Amino acid sequence: LGETNNSMHGGQQPQKHYGITSSISMAFPREVDHQYTHKLSEAMKPFGVFEDEDELNHRLAVLGKLNTFVKEWIAEISETKNLPPSAITNVGGKIFTFGSYRLGVHTKGADIDALCVSPRHVERTDFFDSFFAKLKLHEEIKDLRAVEDAFVPVIKFKFDGIEIDLLFARLALQSIPDNLDLRGDSHLRNLDIRCIRSLNGCRVTDEILYLVPNKENFRLTLRAIKLWAKRRGIYSNMLGFLGGVSWAMLVARTCQLYPNAVAATLVHKFFLVFSKWEWPNPVLLKQPEDSNLNLPVWDPRVNPSDRYHLMPIITPAYPQQNSTYNVSSSTRTIMSEEFKYGLSVTDDILQGKTDWSKLFQPPNFFLKYKHYIVLTASASTEENQLEWIGLVESKIRVLVGNLERNEYITLAHVNPTSFPGNKESCSENEFVSMWFIGIIFKKVENAESVNIDLTYDIQSFTDTVYRQANNINMLKDGMKIEATHVKKKQLHQYLPVELVQRKKRSIVELNRNSNGGSSKRSSLDGSQLDSSRDTDSGTPFSSPTSVCKPSRPAASDTDDRWVLLTPSAGSTIPTVVGRSVVPCLGSSRDTSSPTEQNQNGATAAAKRPHSPTQDGPPKRIRDPADLVRRGSGPWMDILPSMELPDVTSPLPSSNHQRVVKNSIRLALNRHR
Repeated sequence: LGETNNSMHGGQQPQKHYGITSSISMAFPREVDHQYTHKLSEAMKPFGVFEDEDELNHRLAVLGKLNTFVKEWIAEISETKNLPPSAITNVGGKIFTFGSYRLGVHTKGADIDALCVSPRHVERTDFFDSFFAKLKLHEEIKDLRAVEDAFVPVIKFKFDGIEIDLLFARLALQSIPDNLDLRGDSHLRNLDIRCIRSLNGCRVTDEILYLVPNKENFRLTLRAIKLWAKRRGIYSNMLGFLGGVSWAMLVARTCQLYPNAVAATLVHKFFLVFSKWEWPNPVLLKQPEDSNLNLPVWDPRVNPSDRYHLMPIITPAYPQQNSTYNVSSSTRTIMSEEFKYGLSVTDDILQGKTDWSKLFQPPNFFLKYKHYIVLTASASTEENQLEWIGLVESKIRVLVGNLERNEYITLAHVNPTSFPGNKESCSENEFVSMWFIGIIFKKVENAESVNIDLTYDIQSFTDTVYRQANNINMLKDGMKIEATHVKKKQLHQYLPVELVQRKKRSIVELNRNSNGGSSKRSSLDGSQLDSSRDTDSGTPFSSPTSVCKPSRPAASDTDDRWVLLTPSAGSTIPTVVGRSVVPCLGSSRDTSSPTEQNQNGATAAAKRPHSPTQDGPPKRIRDPADLVRRGSGPWMDILPSMELPDVTSPLPSSNHQRVVKNSIRLALNRHR
């Protein structure tokens, strides 16, 4: 495991081997590699991934002002705490950045993740009181808000047009020098867990940059991979794909294996390495070290829950964590197929058969599957809706996990993009967001037809959302959530016709242009794996009667959906046309799977029978949900499940909230 192995290239100085193994190739780039890299950079420019010099200077100026504010505030707070004048002069304080800005891969208009580091006599309460008040006095600072009770406490604001998420950490030091290096593990001694979480983003970012052989090649490669992941719909830590820190570590590992390669080669090698990676073998940038601080770290030898992680990518800074514990079997399958597709495309690019623009072409999600679950969240005010959709989106991976455990479901693919409700059919006072989940059903041998009941899968999801909203006192009048099963041919009732048609045209053009040059992705194509054929038997469809009516209702007056809603004050049972209403159970059961303790729905759990009875619910378990981390981003979201708050609780029987129980049952006919 050669961290310190050296090799010679020509007459040059010995080169360090980065990572836990020696490199795969030390080859230096050819002229053609530089040409392909230039073309790659040009292909990314239309997507706004590069800032111009003025924008970069503007960010530097804003961060400089913010750093001055911090130093002034710490000096002021030190004076109120009766420090001697000589100590106040040298007390210091500093702003550190992390995330995409610190890595040098931020895009136009992106926010900045920053950390305020203070000496030991400054309290966290000072940060959220006096520093918050100081920021409020500046005209350049807008939209100022504090989220003090978040998993990673944060102050969010716009400073001269730039969005900033500012964390706080107090070190056990008398003063904070300008040349402070946070990479040393000794800084973590005697800190509370919130300070350790706040420091984690900076420490991970700095360690990644330290562990790559060439920062510029790393940055351009990471820009390309992040753009590719966003365009292909697999960039979302919250929904079970990968977030920014995870993509950065995969690119960093590729750079370690090919330390002299330029970006065009590294992008190709990235797809080569991870299309063949044998998950769940972990991706490590360095050998984990034990600093004897007794902090929980990722270690499947010690922690049984870590053994269920499907795609572990381990942060290099102590305490080492798996940044991908949200990944499920479906999202791993989808990403693995995308790695293979990326390899096929980059093979063609480097052979001169196509250009880089093809790598960034989006998939045709709404033509890929025959069956979809439409998840709809709505509220009566825009402010409530922003809060509500944040909660619902943070729990969608629970729904995906429930669907995966259904014995008749092969894959559940959530599209990370949310869509607004149809304005013509929604009430004027309703704000609606929709997510779409593509479903592939398992081929059933020796059966003419199969009846599948998704009711239980949806119920456990709505229970989870309801319980979380109740725990954090979020539920307000008018907040609703529902899930509806639709077929591909019915999507036009939820999406603009031109959106579906445009995607359909683009896939025809893509197939025509590629002319068979790319690999056939049959494993993610619903027509290849889904043995069901479109049949209306057993799945009557109509416009929903509660949240948002599709623009073209079908003839039937029934609908397959679940609705969680908040009745107006004083109501006991809401009214929904054509459906019976069942109150929430006042029991203490938790409908999440026991394996969700380990992976938040991202486990290799045994398939659950598709229509269990309510008489035998699963045991109550911990649901390590992340909504309490309001305001945190993927760079803060890398602590293990055991460190997450326990937000499960009984569904309150005394509350007026009610669940409208609508079954989702469908019949699949086998191909003849």
